Parts: sequence; structure tokens; C-alpha cells
Amino acid sequence: MEPTAIQAMNQPANPYPEPAADRVRIVSTPGTCGGRPRIAGHRITVEDVAIWHERMAMSPDEIVSTHPSLTLWEVHAALAYYFENRERIDADIREGEQLVEEIKAKASPSLLQEKLLQRKANAEDDTVPPR
Repeated sequence: MEPTAIQAMNQPANPYPEPAADRVRIVSTPGTCGGRPRIAGHRITVEDVAIWHERMAMSPDEIVSTHPSLTLWEVHAALAYYFENRERIDADIREGEQLVEEIKAKASPSLLQEKLLQRKANAEDDTVPPR
């Protein structure tokens, strides 16, 4: 069902271009994964695949092995979309990293972190005695 003109006007603008017809496996749905491009039928975003491939040096085959619900074709479609929109997706990745750092900076240490710091402060000698 096509959205009405009023519904279309109320939708936020999608900063991502619609994928080409041969890349219909990549979709952007408002309200799902923050509207970020993702593999159709999955909650795995193009960002996820890009990070696994670019930063974790995972090959497409390794990504499929780790996430068996994905096909090799879907991983390649996500990578193709990433390389076509690299600047925008990399900016989104950096934005997410900055948000995590801000949250970490504002958060107080967890109970476990406090206990570890206490243990470290109370330890006379952290070395293992020789045998």
C-alpha cells in the first residue's frame, strides 16, 4: 500500500540513496535499526558488515560462517553498498563511536570495576612468587 501524501510528508528524509534494482537486498526501514541500511530480512546493518570486513579483517566467507543466516550474495551486496556510500556510512560509524565514548565518560565505575581497583590498591605485590 502506497503512503498518502500526508504520511509521506511526516516521514523524515532518508539520507541514504535507494539501492539500485540489482541491490534490492539492502533496505532502509524507518524504525528498524534506526533507519540505517540493512540486509533485507535481517537486523544486520551495512555498518556491521563494513566493520567486520574493514576493521576486523573478516573475509565475506568468514562473515557468512559467523552469521549462517546470511548468504554470500547478501554480504557482497552489503559491501558493494558500503563502498558506494562509504563516506556517509563511515561518518555514522564514527558518530556511534563518539556516543559510546561520551556514555563511558559519564558513567560511574561498575561494582566490578570498583572491586578490581580496590583489590589492585590493596595488593602488596602483584607478581607471582618464583618456584
